[in-house]
Amino acid sequence: MATAWYQQTTEQVLENLGSSPKGLEKDSIAALHDRYGLNQLEAGKQKSKLAIFIAQFKDVMIAILGAAVLISFLVGEHTDAYVILGIIFGNALIGYFQENRAEQAIRKLQQMAAQHTVVMRSGTSMKIEAAQLVPGDVVLLEAGDIVPADGRLLDISALKTEEAVLTGESHSIEKQTAPIDGSDLLPGDQLNMAFKGTVVSNGSAKMIVTDTGMKTEMGKIASMLERDVQRTPLQRRLQRFSKQLVFIVLAICAVIFAYGLYRGEPMLNLFLTALSLAVAALPEALPAVITIALANGAARMVKQQALIRRLPAVETLGSVTYICSDKTGTLTENKMTLEELWQPDDHDESLLMHALLLNNEVRYDEDGKPMGDSTETALVAHALQKGLTVAEAEKEYPPIDKIPFDSERMRMSTLHRHQDGYILLVKGAPAKIAEVLSARHQDKKQEWLDINRKWASEGLRVLFLAYKHLDNKPDKLDETLERELDFLGIVGMIDPPREAVIDAIRQCKTAGIKPVMITGDQPLTALAIAKRLHLTEATDGSALTGADLQKLEPDELRKKVKEITVYARVSPEQKLNIVQALQQNGEFVAMTGDGVNDAPSLKQADIGVAMGITGSDVAKETAHMILLDDNFATIVKAIREGRRIYDNIRKFMLYVLSCNLGELLVIFFAPIFGLAIPLLPIHILWINLVTDGLPGLALAGEPAEKNTMERPPRPPEESLFAGGLIPRIALTGTLMALGAFVLQYIAMRRGYGIPLQQTMVFSLLSFVQLGNALVVRSLDTSAIRIPLFRNPLLIATVITSIGLQLLLVYTPFLQPVFKTEALPTEAIELTAAISVACVVCIEVTKLVVAKISGK
Repeated sequence: MATAWYQQTTEQVLENLGSSPKGLEKDSIAALHDRYGLNQLEAGKQKSKLAIFIAQFKDVMIAILGAAVLISFLVGEHTDAYVILGIIFGNALIGYFQENRAEQAIRKLQQMAAQHTVVMRSGTSMKIEAAQLVPGDVVLLEAGDIVPADGRLLDISALKTEEAVLTGESHSIEKQTAPIDGSDLLPGDQLNMAFKGTVVSNGSAKMIVTDTGMKTEMGKIASMLERDVQRTPLQRRLQRFSKQLVFIVLAICAVIFAYGLYRGEPMLNLFLTALSLAVAALPEALPAVITIALANGAARMVKQQALIRRLPAVETLGSVTYICSDKTGTLTENKMTLEELWQPDDHDESLLMHALLLNNEVRYDEDGKPMGDSTETALVAHALQKGLTVAEAEKEYPPIDKIPFDSERMRMSTLHRHQDGYILLVKGAPAKIAEVLSARHQDKKQEWLDINRKWASEGLRVLFLAYKHLDNKPDKLDETLERELDFLGIVGMIDPPREAVIDAIRQCKTAGIKPVMITGDQPLTALAIAKRLHLTEATDGSALTGADLQKLEPDELRKKVKEITVYARVSPEQKLNIVQALQQNGEFVAMTGDGVNDAPSLKQADIGVAMGITGSDVAKETAHMILLDDNFATIVKAIREGRRIYDNIRKFMLYVLSCNLGELLVIFFAPIFGLAIPLLPIHILWINLVTDGLPGLALAGEPAEKNTMERPPRPPEESLFAGGLIPRIALTGTLMALGAFVLQYIAMRRGYGIPLQQTMVFSLLSFVQLGNALVVRSLDTSAIRIPLFRNPLLIATVITSIGLQLLLVYTPFLQPVFKTEALPTEAIELTAAISVACVVCIEVTKLVVAKISGK
């Protein structure tokens, strides 16, 4: 078709769709159903539950752990194998349940569609299921109806629709039937069209269906939701780390195997020894620690009104460099409010309040709450707040008739009886009211229009109100009565910013995060809100519109997004393009929103944030996180939590890898130095599962550092080991190994037997690793300056682990199991002294490396 539906006359639309004002003929419906299918949104191809479950194992770390299970069984360490298997399947189940819910967003979109609708077929009106609609059907719409399909409006009576769920427009849209010029207009500018899923807030209409199902604007959004889910920064970093770890482990095995062959050791024993060391090198507790850290973080966030739907999103918040926020309902309250009211000093305020309350088409629910057009309900709410009631107003000014608003006059009038005569109350667009004022107001018009321009520049929606006294009831109520009016006053309304958002935006900027507004609303309104929120500077008076975006090539958009803070009148697809352009620039993007129009960009973003109160079900199901209080400020709290969790994961990595390295160095170099084998397999198993594992899990609960929100976001491609972690791991592991060698050498010189030497080294490594857990509580602050009980769980774990270690050494029935001997006083004193010395050296090393790396 050469022209869009909104560009055609109603006659052309009817002709092109083979229909008439009386609707389609009933006998043509079957063929049209075969041609167009059902008017419903299609769910994308869904994986089987088995395929989803199997997909959870397609990860390098899982493959490494799987190899560790096999190795553990081969060397007879069945307990270790079963623990690792539990970790693997536990993580797989979590991922399975999360992914299994991913397709619910499209199903929620289906639920939003109208279930039944009234159509004209063969000249008769009938109620049918909305799914049975086909292009060419003529639909009858009334206030309160959900529009069942996209369609061209044929006839209207004071029709307004609420389209915020689709376009982000914060107030009702006044519709028309005349053709509209312009190509590639956004849905919000197609004023003679109605769209599936939007709501009729006022009036009635006859509409001919132009598009159904996936061809509708809602369907286009549903198709965009089928994009692949983004991998989180932590997942990307762990994937890189896992690949690196594979090479490290293989290299360790190869070196040990080659060295053993050189020494002439039996090949089978050598092979099992190399595999045992490989198991010791793997941080098998890492997935469990990460899962627990994320789960605990999610639990804390719920208490702060942030509900996490996908666990990895907890950490992702700490990586965010941009927050792309929808305006309506996110930065603002999604509730039009009368903010400015002006009238000449000699005017009657009482009449103005009555006009606000009576000149409208507002309805009231069972609780007396006004319903209908958001602008009119704002005016009514203001009058009610002033103490006026509807009953009192109608008693003093009994309503008789009205002239509905239309897009040509841009005025609405209501006729009321008043005292011995009648009064006509009129409201409308400032220019349209100004042109029908009486001659006595001629010298004041410009002053009033200047007020309009000033308020409009501040983002307010401005209306003029006027009135006219009549001695007799007019024979005919039409627009000819709207002449020689007396001026009554001016009102300005806006969807106001949420409280606390200004401070939240300030904190974002302090933390190096750039907040950006992306809205379907008008540029003037968007800029006004942005300036109020200090999102832009007072001197910055520009916003990039959807029309501007259409002219940009992808490369131009990628450059432009670095400069723009406010986007206005953008379509859902353009929101998606903006998010993608930022991601192509290497940014980690959080996208907030509440409407169906936000769903594709919520899914594409590194983290999508939906509103819990005003948000649509589709937005909530698509998002990674839901703000239960709809408060933008809650995002800042969540970002702080995300940064804390990432810091704690890095602390665990430092802790467990340095401990594992110490064990490897001890086992590898002891024979070279002429020492007996210092650790038995049961000792390695105990250290890995208890001394490493328990404190490591406790580190996940370490509170946030003081400067958490004062530093910039992590560079997108930053390694998990940035900031001097690799030197710290190497030096800490080396210090542990040196302490063990010194202890074993002294024990050997004093004539202690090999079992006693092994018990001393086993105990030293356990004690030093527990001390290391206290050191890594902060990556750059001295352990002495950290309050001892800042993390009570860690302190309790350290004390418990020390107690357990002493039980293994001194309890007779445990000694044969763990191959230990009771240490004499001299041996335990020596072990404790060298352990303390090692921990002190590790602490000093931390401070030196932190200073060198600029921390």
